[in-house]
Amino acid sequence: MQLTPISWPRLAQALADRVATAPPPGPWWRVAVDGAPAAGTAELADALAAALPALGHPALRVRAESFLRPASLRLEYGHRDADAYYRLWLDTGALRREVLEPLGPGGTGRALPSLRDPATDRATRAEYVDLPPGGVLVLDGPLLLGQGLPLDLTVHLRLSWAALERRTPAEQHWTLPAYDRYAREALPEETADALVRADDPRHPAWTG
Repeated sequence: MQLTPISWPRLAQALADRVATAPPPGPWWRVAVDGAPAAGTAELADALAAALPALGHPALRVRAESFLRPASLRLEYGHRDADAYYRLWLDTGALRREVLEPLGPGGTGRALPSLRDPATDRATRAEYVDLPPGGVLVLDGPLLLGQGLPLDLTVHLRLSWAALERRTPAEQHWTLPAYDRYAREALPEETADALVRADDPRHPAWTG
């Protein structure tokens, strides 16, 4: 697979341009930036969302961590269970119901930007947002692919095992087996629409 060096600002603009010039999949675009937090998914998603309005596409920024299941459910097997982190933490039902389906074909355009504060485990009490036609949902988070989520454009930020281990905080190393399993089972490098190699945070490269 051939990868082309690119800067992060140019990458965000290239993705925004792709949305602006490609045939729309429906009234709205649903874009996901997938990868371990250490890869910089949130930063790329923020930059993409910031670039879209200038191209005539208002953006709704959503973080997957705002749609985690309650702690009583996701921590049922302990605070450091990698299998639970892989399959049970994200409330895919709520993410579908409150965000992805309202912004899909036949949807209302009315989406919830956040459901639960991951730090306090309490409802955010966020208000629904009406995204006009032509708007773009920009979602970021880990382990998003392979779960059947209805998405129109997926970007996977890849870290080699050495880079993932080096850049993940020590207190989060218990999650590493989940990323290993994800790479083997979900095959994000093959299934994502665009692949970004992020081993060197200063010099990413992508498939274009």
